[in-house]
Amino acid sequence: MIETWELTIPELTGDVPRRAYVYVPDSFEEDQSLRYPVLYMFDGHNVFFDEDATYGKSWGMLDYMDFTQTQIIIAAVECNHDTYNGRLSEYSPFSCKMPGFGYVRGQGKTTMDWFVNVFKPDIDANFPTIPDREFTFIAGSSMGGLMSLYAVLEYNDVFSRCAALSPSIWFAKKRMRDMMQHAPVAPDTIIYMDYGSEEFSNHEGMAAAFANACGILMSRGIHVTSRIVPFGDHSEASWERQVPVFMDVILYGLDV
Repeated sequence: MIETWELTIPELTGDVPRRAYVYVPDSFEEDQSLRYPVLYMFDGHNVFFDEDATYGKSWGMLDYMDFTQTQIIIAAVECNHDTYNGRLSEYSPFSCKMPGFGYVRGQGKTTMDWFVNVFKPDIDANFPTIPDREFTFIAGSSMGGLMSLYAVLEYNDVFSRCAALSPSIWFAKKRMRDMMQHAPVAPDTIIYMDYGSEEFSNHEGMAAAFANACGILMSRGIHVTSRIVPFGDHSEASWERQVPVFMDVILYGLDV
């Protein structure tokens, strides 16, 4: 079952509506005493339905959930579609100048404060969640992947696991490195990170930056699963093929 509705994030886009999506396992209809872990996801319009996706192809999460009957709630929110760096700003933990985009005002903290203080409490109040950190995860791709890393590191008291697909770790590299080195994290934190082999030509030094990021996280005792996806590229079709892999990682050891 997927429930959708429109909401606003006044701190980011005033009264401009955007869509929220929540998937609840069908088992809840049979036993309403059940409670589930929650996976929060960025770019909600790209998660479930091709007809809503920016480029006409979604991650296919509904098909995956229906086929596997994985017992977890997925809560996702549409991104900012303002053509003047709207999504980029909203999913940027830090402000910086970017080639081709100019100065980008990082509103990632505002975004995550809203997720943690407004959206999550609303989901916990209205859906059959297990609200504890141990059962609260976050995932995204590209800038959403960067935000997933940011969320699990800087909001580690809320999120225990994340999946960062093709994360834009080339963005604000020094600030990102400092965060990965120094953000306080619990020893049970789990991170899945991948990058498509066909993406490495997109940004100079991308392969080295990816290896360095994984190394920093692993050196801190974080449970990191990293992967270079053979022939993977920067697209929803490629990320859809990684769904079984990252879901296995973030749900590892849980009875769901």
